Amino acid sequence: MLINMNHVYKDIISIRNLCEAWREFVRGKKSKKDVIEFSLYLSENILKLHEELKNKTYKHGEYKAFAISDPKPRDIHKASVRDRLLHHAIYRVLYPYFDKKFIYDSYSCRNFKGTHRPLNRFKQFFRQVSKSNKVTCWVLKCDIKKFFANIDHDILIQILKKHISDPDTIWLLERIITSFCSPMSRLNLDIGLPLGNLVSQLLVNIYMNEFDQYIKHKLKIKCYIRYADDFVIFASDRKYFTLLLPVIHEFLAEKLKLALHPDKVFIKTLSSGVDFLGWVHFPNQRILRTTTKRRMLKNLSAGSSKETIASYHGLLKHGNTHKLKEIALKQV
Repeated sequence: MLINMNHVYKDIISIRNLCEAWREFVRGKKSKKDVIEFSLYLSENILKLHEELKNKTYKHGEYKAFAISDPKPRDIHKASVRDRLLHHAIYRVLYPYFDKKFIYDSYSCRNFKGTHRPLNRFKQFFRQVSKSNKVTCWVLKCDIKKFFANIDHDILIQILKKHISDPDTIWLLERIITSFCSPMSRLNLDIGLPLGNLVSQLLVNIYMNEFDQYIKHKLKIKCYIRYADDFVIFASDRKYFTLLLPVIHEFLAEKLKLALHPDKVFIKTLSSGVDFLGWVHFPNQRILRTTTKRRMLKNLSAGSSKETIASYHGLLKHGNTHKLKEIALKQV
């Protein structure tokens, strides 16, 4: 069903929305050099952006690329302050609608979701399928290969058109989407979304919602959880997954031009341990992934800030981590 979006483009580009978006965007960034420079002439910059959007002369700028370890290496592409302000303005208007369209068990980059809810849902589905650990519970764990880098622009725009009737809004989203192409691709310039872009977080959820809806409504799979490019499915019969995997491969390839990572597809029982969202899950406990534990201990031994220690305490609440909690407490 199409959104009634007769005035949504006007809502996105309005001075009021741009100012509200600025207030949200600038939190925690006021000391950044590029933010300071933009804020020196804030009114003029917002008015100029508004006029460019109103006259449809707006062009998205280039991205600044840099690498981070999070903990694995990732390439982040950072847009200018002006463009990031617009990303926030778009997000403020479109997110509330699309969030209602997403399935309950999609958890990445959504308000009031976080990582603790899918962890609890994981435990709930295990109990449901295993009948409170009376029968064997099998888990299919999959990972989309190079997720952000392989989002197809044309497919994404067609998906957006199924929801958005307003051509001006589509025009603007096309400007955002086509402002970036994956450095991984030398042959196809029409793929990829930048990591570190607020709108990208929404767009990949819209993209993968096609898969979520297929899983839930076409395949009728009840026990399914997705967090970004990771997903798990629960079943009491291992053979079910051998039949299901080719169907999943086919849908992803034909409808979304995505593929599962060949080295990250596992069919395991929970008694052998299932690694999901940084934790290894067992029937009666949840322990921190070894690499995460080592990184945490290394950071604590090197001397961490109060904020980092507090975040570790928050993390450790979600599993069986008594000894690690004791180590973290000693750092306070």
